[in-house]
Amino acid sequence: MFSPRARDPLASPATEGNRLFRVPAFVSRGGEWLLTSDSWLLTFPKKGSSMRVAYCLLLTACCLLLVPTLGPAADLPRQPFLDFTYASKVFSEDRHYRLFLPPDYNTSNKAYPVIYYFHGHSDRYTLEKYDDGKDTVPKIAAFVATHPVIVVSVDGYVAREYQGFYGGTPWDIMKNGGDYDFGPYFRELVTFIDGTYRTLTSRRFRATSGLSMGGFMSLYLSARYPDLIGSASSFNPGPEFYVGDKGQRVLWRPKDHTSSHSHTMVRLIRASGDYISQYTEETHDAYARADNVDFEFRQDEYHRHWATSIGETFEFHMRAFARPNLDNVPITWDHDDTYQDFTVWNYHVKSIGSEPAITCFEDVSQGGLRVTTRKWAPDGPPIATRRIIIATAPRYEPGASYLLMDRDFSTGESTKLTLRAAPDGRLTISTDGAGHQFSIIGPGASGQPPVLLSLTDRDVLRLPPDQDVKLPIRIYNPGNAALADVKVVLLSDYPTVQVLKGEVTIPKIEPGASADLSSGLLVRFTAGEGYFARTRLTLDIPYYGVEKNIDVMVIPENVPPPMEVMIMDGRTNTFNVFRQKGNQGGGGSVARKVSEGKGNGNGVLEPGEEATIWVHLHQGMDPFDKDNWYRAKVYSDSPWVTEVGNLEEQKQLEWTSGMERTSVIRLSPNTPHGMRIPLLLDNESWSYVWTPDVRYGVEKLYQARQFHTHHLHRLELVVP
Repeated sequence: MFSPRARDPLASPATEGNRLFRVPAFVSRGGEWLLTSDSWLLTFPKKGSSMRVAYCLLLTACCLLLVPTLGPAADLPRQPFLDFTYASKVFSEDRHYRLFLPPDYNTSNKAYPVIYYFHGHSDRYTLEKYDDGKDTVPKIAAFVATHPVIVVSVDGYVAREYQGFYGGTPWDIMKNGGDYDFGPYFRELVTFIDGTYRTLTSRRFRATSGLSMGGFMSLYLSARYPDLIGSASSFNPGPEFYVGDKGQRVLWRPKDHTSSHSHTMVRLIRASGDYISQYTEETHDAYARADNVDFEFRQDEYHRHWATSIGETFEFHMRAFARPNLDNVPITWDHDDTYQDFTVWNYHVKSIGSEPAITCFEDVSQGGLRVTTRKWAPDGPPIATRRIIIATAPRYEPGASYLLMDRDFSTGESTKLTLRAAPDGRLTISTDGAGHQFSIIGPGASGQPPVLLSLTDRDVLRLPPDQDVKLPIRIYNPGNAALADVKVVLLSDYPTVQVLKGEVTIPKIEPGASADLSSGLLVRFTAGEGYFARTRLTLDIPYYGVEKNIDVMVIPENVPPPMEVMIMDGRTNTFNVFRQKGNQGGGGSVARKVSEGKGNGNGVLEPGEEATIWVHLHQGMDPFDKDNWYRAKVYSDSPWVTEVGNLEEQKQLEWTSGMERTSVIRLSPNTPHGMRIPLLLDNESWSYVWTPDVRYGVEKLYQARQFHTHHLHRLELVVP
C-alpha cells in the first residue's frame, strides 16, 4: 500500500527469472514506527522453485507480526516527499531525485501530470540549501497535498563542481563545460518517471519550473525540447549561460530565443528585491513582446532571490494541463539549437561544422521553411561553411516527387531541385549555413505564401530619427507560379512612428523572384535622449493572410562623440579599467594590458585590418567608476564594415555570470580611400547598488543589487 512504485526497473543477471519487489522501509523513533523514503528490495524465487512457498510463508509471518505494531495506516504521519536514486545510462551513475506524490496516489488508479523542478546554485534535489528546507519544500508539499499532480525535484549535481553535498555550480552550463549534457539526461529521467509511476505522458501534462540557475534550465530545456514540454515557469532566472557540444559552447540568453517557445505556455516570476531584478526585467520585456508566446508575468513584493508564489505558479501549470491544444503538433513552428545533432517536432537535423554555431529554423511547415545560422545570438553573422542535413517529419506521400524551391540569401539566387519522399514519408534537404528559404511543392504541399525576406543580417534595424526612411522591404515569391497584384500594407501602433507611405501593390512577382519595395514604403521616427528606443511596424499582405512584425531600434536624438577612443589594430596598450571591490559597493581603477586586433598597430583602421575600439568614459554607472576605459560593441550599416568577432567577458564580481559583449570589426580590403563610415559605439558599465538602510518589516536587509547601463557614442571613421 505504501510503495509509490507501479513498476521497478531494477534487474541484473543474478536475479534474472526471479521477481523483484520494492517494499517500504520503516524505522522506529521513540517507540513509533515511521515510513521512510528508503526501501527494501526483496527477490522472490522463480515460479515453481522449491524455495518459493517457504519464502512466501516467511514474509507473511513477518508482515503479521509487524502490522499490529504499526496500527492503522491512517495513524501514520505522512512524509511529504520521498528521495530515490535510479541508474542513469546517460551519466553512467546513480542519480538522485526527490518525489512529491499526491495523497491519494497509493489508494487510486489515477494517472497524474508531472512538474519537474530545477534547483539553483549550490543547492541539490533536496531544495534545502537556501532555506534549510523551511520554505520551498513545504510550499511544494502543500500544493501537491491538495492537487492531483506529481512534482519531481531534479538533481543538477556535477561532482567536479561541488566540494561537498551542497555548495557547487550545477547543470554544467559554463563555457568550459559540456561533459554533462542535462538535455539527454532530462529526457532519460522523463522516460524513467513515466515508466515507474502513474503519469499522464502527453506533452501538455509535462511542465518545468525552477529558481535562478534552475529557472534558466526550465526556460532552456523547454525551448530545446518544445515537443516534450507544454509549459515552463521560472523564478528569477539566471539570465545567460553556455550550452552546446563540448568545445563548441555558445552563450544562450532566453531573451534571444523566445520564438522557440511559440507553442509553450511560459510564466516568469520576479521578486521585487531580487539582486538580479534588472536581468529578469530584460527577459520579461523580450517575452512580453513575443506575440506568438502564451506568456504570463508576476512580480512579488519580496526582498530576496527566492522562489516566491510557488502555489500560484503551479496553478498556472494546472491550467496548462487542462489545455488539450497543447498536445497538437503545430502547423508552423520556430526553433533555435546549438547542437550538431538534434531532433525537434520529429525533424532530424545534423548541423556540422568546426566552430560554435546556432542553427535557426523559422516558419517551418509542410510547405517549406527558413534555415539560417549565427556565430552568436542575437546578431552574429552566418556561417556559410556549416553543413546542414534536414530529415523532415513524415508529412509527405511516400515515394512521391516534390519540387524544392531554394532562395540562397548569400547570393540572392533561386534554384529548383526535385526530391523524392522516403518510404516513411520524409524528405531530406541538404544545404549550407549561408541562409536559405525553402519551399516544398507537391502532393499535399502547396508551397508557401509570399515571404518577407530579412531586412538585415543583424538582429534588428537601427534607424535614425527625424528623417524620411526607406525600409529595405523585399517580398519573395516561393511558389512555382507568378503572383499578380500583391497588395502590401505597412502599419504601426507606436506614436513615435509615422508611416508616410504605407501601401503598395506589386503588379507581378515571377516564381523564385523578389520585389523591392524600399521606394514604395516610407516611414519617419521620433526619438528622445539616451539609448536605442524600440518600436514595431507590422507588414500585412491581406489576400494571403501574411502578417509579420518588423522591430526597429531608433537611434537617440543626440548621440555625443566619445571623450577619447583608441583603435586596437594589432597593438598593445595598458588601460585603466574599473574593478568593483565587492557586493557592498566601492572599487577603483586597475591597470589592464591588452593586445588586440590585426594590422599595423598605428591606431588607424585601414582596409583589410581587424580591430577593437576602446572608449574613455569620464563617469561609469558606479560612483567610483571614474575616467576608465571600456571596449565597445560596434554597430554599423556600412557594407564595408563587418563584425567578425564577439568578445564575451564576465562582468567583474557578477553573481549571474552575465557577460559583457563587445566587437571585433573588419574593414573590407576593397574599401575606397577617403570613405567616411559612421559607427555607433555601445559601452556597458555596471555597479553594485548597496543600500544598508533598507528594511523588510523589522528585518535589516542584506541588500545589494546588480545594475548595468549603456553609454552610446557616435564615431566617424575616415579611411586613409
